[in-house]
Amino acid sequence: MVQVHPFKGIRPAKELADKVAALPYDVVNSQEAKDLAADNPYSYFHIDKAEIDLPADLSPYDEQVYQKAADNLASFLEKGWLFKETDAYFYLYELVMDGRSQTGIVACTSISDYIDEKIKKHEFTRHEKEIDRMNHIRTCDANTSPIFLSYRPQAEIQTIIKDWQKEHTPVYDFTSYHDVTHRVWVIDQAATNEKLAKLFTDVDALYIADGHHRTESAVKIGLEKRESGEQNPETEQFLSIIFPEDELAIWEYNRVLKSAPPADFMDRLSENYQVTETGVKKPVHAGDCQLYDGTAWYTLSIKPEKVPNDPVEKLDVALLQKYVLEDIFGINDIRTDKRIDFVGGIRGTEELEKLVDSGDWKLAFSMYPTQMTDLLDVADAKKIMPPKSTWFEPKLLSGLFLHDLETK
Repeated sequence: MVQVHPFKGIRPAKELADKVAALPYDVVNSQEAKDLAADNPYSYFHIDKAEIDLPADLSPYDEQVYQKAADNLASFLEKGWLFKETDAYFYLYELVMDGRSQTGIVACTSISDYIDEKIKKHEFTRHEKEIDRMNHIRTCDANTSPIFLSYRPQAEIQTIIKDWQKEHTPVYDFTSYHDVTHRVWVIDQAATNEKLAKLFTDVDALYIADGHHRTESAVKIGLEKRESGEQNPETEQFLSIIFPEDELAIWEYNRVLKSAPPADFMDRLSENYQVTETGVKKPVHAGDCQLYDGTAWYTLSIKPEKVPNDPVEKLDVALLQKYVLEDIFGINDIRTDKRIDFVGGIRGTEELEKLVDSGDWKLAFSMYPTQMTDLLDVADAKKIMPPKSTWFEPKLLSGLFLHDLETK
């Protein structure tokens, strides 16, 4: 049983939605955000990455940045670029990319459900990243970015969603980054909201697909409000967008290495992988990854006896970590080791070739994408995936929904 709640969303004026909506704060750096927001005063980057409106030499974690975010949020509301609903609703958010559609319910979820492990995680978080989002939430007094959650589909919930989409006109309908279409519906019928909330009580668990740092930060702010006496129903919840797992697609999260391979590299690879020069740039099934060394593409097929039964250790990214990164290159902590970097699958294998051909990077590994069933299995087992195991596309845009904590 999980709790989902309608809420009084803060969202853009209809005619400004496409101008306000921005990529998530954690997929662009400050300069990229500044460039994307250039000549667009409506861009949500002015709130989510407010350092773009301050001197370039100021740290993005300076307290002035968080105050600027709060000031810009207040300004957006005052100007009517954003507004707050007078009633609490659920919303539907559909994203269409390359002909594939996914629709999530925009709702508030319970910090108690997270504490009780009914909202399950599969990644560790880093303290400094939590502090950043906690400062942002606290100063803005709002959940400023949604958590990307998933659940095992329930037929009656999906029927309600599809019927509402067919019978109602979206309030937003626009195409943005990477030619993704974004549509939003407001479920402004009390009976339908009540029905959806009741149906989710039959859902056993929700799973964090993306946004572990945002989740930890939102929960810790809620607990902070409890301790300070500022607790109210809104501080007990956090903003989420919840998708059925069968509509989601995980892209590959590729690796590049700065370390030159040892002289016996191929022999050492062959201890655990069948190595074949194929010219294939993307693996076609689990158990394979592709290696580019600047001269050719090789297929690395894991030997069956090398694959354990553990839900984490059997993942392709875990096998590469153990048998290649650790055993051959001594890279034990991929979070901090400067010899490795990660390239989201949407950038293509051309980006891997470009990096290696530049000479700055020596090897690239094109990975088979982790599957949603793998993610759910790991979370159910209360285990943690290796870092950079999943890359979700399309990205949920920020600025379309905010949740007011109502403590100021």
